[in-house]
Amino acid sequence: MPTAFPPIPTRSPRPSRRPGGPGRPRRGALRAAAAAAALALAAGTAAPAAADSAAPEGDTLTVAVSQPVDTLNPFLAQLLISTSIHKAVYEPLVAYDAETNEPTGAVAESWETSDDGLTWTFTIRDGMTWSDGEPVTADDPAFTYNAMMEDEEAATANGNAVANFESVTAVDDSTLRIELDEPQATMLSLDAPIVPEHVWSGVEDFGDFTNEDFPVVGSGPFTITGHEPNQSITLEANPDYWRGAPEFERLVFRYFADKDAEVEALRKGEVSLVAGLTPAQADSLEGQDGISVNNATGKRFQGFTVNPGAETQDGEEFGDGHPALQDKTLRQAIMMAIDKDELVEKVYGGYAEPAEGYIPARYDRYYWEPEGEERLDFDVDAANAMLDEAGYETGDDGIRTSPDGDRLELRMHVHNDRPDYVAMGKIFVERLADIGIEVDNQTVDPGVLSDALYDAEYDLIWTGWSVNPDPDYVLGIHTCDALPEEPGTMRGDAYFCNEDYDELYDKQLAAWDDPDQRAEYIKEMQAILYDEAVVNVVTYANTMEAYRSDQISSMQVQPDPGGNLFGQDGHWSLSTAVPAEGGQGGGSMSGGVIAAIAAAVVVVAGGIGFLLWRRRAATAADRE
Repeated sequence: MPTAFPPIPTRSPRPSRRPGGPGRPRRGALRAAAAAAALALAAGTAAPAAADSAAPEGDTLTVAVSQPVDTLNPFLAQLLISTSIHKAVYEPLVAYDAETNEPTGAVAESWETSDDGLTWTFTIRDGMTWSDGEPVTADDPAFTYNAMMEDEEAATANGNAVANFESVTAVDDSTLRIELDEPQATMLSLDAPIVPEHVWSGVEDFGDFTNEDFPVVGSGPFTITGHEPNQSITLEANPDYWRGAPEFERLVFRYFADKDAEVEALRKGEVSLVAGLTPAQADSLEGQDGISVNNATGKRFQGFTVNPGAETQDGEEFGDGHPALQDKTLRQAIMMAIDKDELVEKVYGGYAEPAEGYIPARYDRYYWEPEGEERLDFDVDAANAMLDEAGYETGDDGIRTSPDGDRLELRMHVHNDRPDYVAMGKIFVERLADIGIEVDNQTVDPGVLSDALYDAEYDLIWTGWSVNPDPDYVLGIHTCDALPEEPGTMRGDAYFCNEDYDELYDKQLAAWDDPDQRAEYIKEMQAILYDEAVVNVVTYANTMEAYRSDQISSMQVQPDPGGNLFGQDGHWSLSTAVPAEGGQGGGSMSGGVIAAIAAAVVVVAGGIGFLLWRRRAATAADRE
């Protein structure tokens, strides 16, 4: 079953995870990232790096960010900023097409599968080289995948991608063979960065290696040439990139204290691109000279999860979630008390869609919405009737008590660094009061929220995930074996375990040769998530971005049309950006513009206000 894809023209998910498998996140890594953000906050205003200030006019594309990298080591990186950088430095085996999101060749130029789907043979791109001139061969992906299979540290970010691999072999320089334990449908969405064996084979400890020996050797359109912590990261164009050298000679990611500072820098022409705008910020930039606003369909959802009673994989109970939340009737009543249209209008000014299924509408193959009696539409009267019938009595103060005598006072953890989440949290307090639930609205630092999640010491907790074109990963975080092996470790954001869901997960993963059937399984999985009301989505917010059109004449969105510029499943906007004729590059800054980032650690995945260990976003993601 041979398949070949042509390269994208230049300018003219995850396998099933077994308990104890690779890639289990460690709370220490989360806390280290939080500590880095705290140090950044304490640092105050930072001066720009000398190399950045000296950049010639017009040759620098500058992206404003408010999130410090967790690491430049692609085996460890979790946050959106880090994974976005790695996408520009390291090619994956197979990429997502910029326009269609379909698989397209990268390190591999073609592939074929055995009839049983257990053997995949990839032909490595002829003539492709690393940025130091060494040839890219099958030994490089073989080394990368084997490292992830054999080393727990190397599996931190993308170990899930190889959990079903039996063996990976470089048959010769141009042929890579992967043998699977079971067929899997995600073999063309393995977007883990491929690293050069001749560089990484000398690494003794993947967990301690910083990958800051500049210039970093990669195969992508850019190479990392400098890192000033809490100030900037500089990349230079790779003149030998196989698709053609980028037209911008330099790419700089610069840190800012908050989004308002980023917007002001964009107005002054000190940066080229700002992402993650609020609707008000986007509206304020619309129509300004030299600025273009990109209003993209959402690739992520916003929502909250419920603590239904936390357990480890061995059934050990822990945490202090409200016991009444183990009742599906209560969980469904909570969903029926929320007016999603109100959230869209009041919080996002109409720049969002009410969310139904777990996968955003932008991915129409997998998009699902409930029908008929399965819908949990906004209906306060019906929600109250459900609770009355289930024995939730209302006290003199208007607050209900469960049939077991527990007062319905719920703790809700909300990220203080996400204005949209903060605004929705306030609305939730009002709406849940309408059905007799008192909410303790705890608007907290992401690190505090993360600890509450890991300790299962919460009742409702806000979340959001960026979804890849292949949704396997975000579905996989809700399987039973995604539960923690012990308290304090997990790779999802909900203590959800459902045997029917797990059975469907395995079926969709095995449907490698029937994409339509796989899509049906995935829709059935979303129906279970919706009905159980533990994992709840409320909106698909548009992606609001802006760039200096007097610096950049064109940028590639993904997908095209209607797609986003930053946080792509690839590097297309950065690698194909065309400088404006006679434009001023965003290479100089006023001394007071860049401030150290405050509370910018986004905990998970994918890459988001809350993205726990999402792969690309995860990942975006992400990882926001």
